[in-house]
Amino acid sequence: MAAASEVSPVARVQIDGLVILKIIKHCEEEGTGGTELVQGVLLGLVVENTLEITNCFPFPRHTDDEDFDEVHYQMEMMRNLRHVNIDHLHVGWYQSTMHGSFLNKALLDSQFNYQHSIEESVVLIYDPIKTSRGTLCLRAYRLTPLMMQMYKDGDFTPDCIRKANLSFQEMFEEIPIVVRNSHLINAMLCEIETKAPTQPSNFLSLATGAVLEKQLRLLMESVDEVNQDNNKYMNFMRNTIKQDMAKNQHKYKRQQENTARQSRGDPPLPEEDLTKIFKPIPTPTRLDGLLTSGQIKHHSNEVNQFAAQSFGKLFMAEALQPKTE
Repeated sequence: MAAASEVSPVARVQIDGLVILKIIKHCEEEGTGGTELVQGVLLGLVVENTLEITNCFPFPRHTDDEDFDEVHYQMEMMRNLRHVNIDHLHVGWYQSTMHGSFLNKALLDSQFNYQHSIEESVVLIYDPIKTSRGTLCLRAYRLTPLMMQMYKDGDFTPDCIRKANLSFQEMFEEIPIVVRNSHLINAMLCEIETKAPTQPSNFLSLATGAVLEKQLRLLMESVDEVNQDNNKYMNFMRNTIKQDMAKNQHKYKRQQENTARQSRGDPPLPEEDLTKIFKPIPTPTRLDGLLTSGQIKHHSNEVNQFAAQSFGKLFMAEALQPKTE
């Protein structure tokens, strides 16, 4: 996503490999293979403009009927980690997603609360479905200062968005991620790689239609949502124009009556409060449209990246085929 107009307190995110393994394990165990969303807390510290994530713990699964206090659970976990001399500072949270569909009001509200309390906090978005196909999909996002101010004011009417010059590209900023491992872990991975038996890989598999079809379907659904949101706004504009015409007709009729009363020598009619006669039409919020537009951009980037990889495989496969005269 686009970077913020102001300097962000976090220039990059450095995450330990063990934290990534914990997130993947949490999604595999409780996310049922990526079909259900899982969330957790990120712990670490801030060094200059680098956010170092050194530990994490998951949110336990619970139903709405259960009496579960998430704040108390987080405080107890961080207190226990502090007792065993582990980094316990709260630096953000993580969430899984399915096929990159994560831009919604719930994510926006949660990140605003985190970032309002902890300025350097980030949200890590992990896609287990894409990761299972051989590409680690882990991204870090933050709300831009402009979006923080807009969400704090809570006014997403068309006039306010136009004055603030806010678009879906200025809502979130993506922070680059650097994976860090200790030298002992790197040495162990090199040793495992040499001793591990070689297995056949399907990285040149040309059967990519299912993934592309899913991304295109999600893109079509997002476009339909934007179209519905635009229809609601067009209905609001039409109703506003009709109400303005009715107000002008009422004012003109009132003026004609006062003119007739003055010609007869009668006093004019008292002033009326038009807001009691014509109730103001509530202005629809444009926040849903901004979120959906950002989701369309994300799906488009995914399709573009996936198509580029698929074309590369096709060209490579074509080059490997024997040429026939």
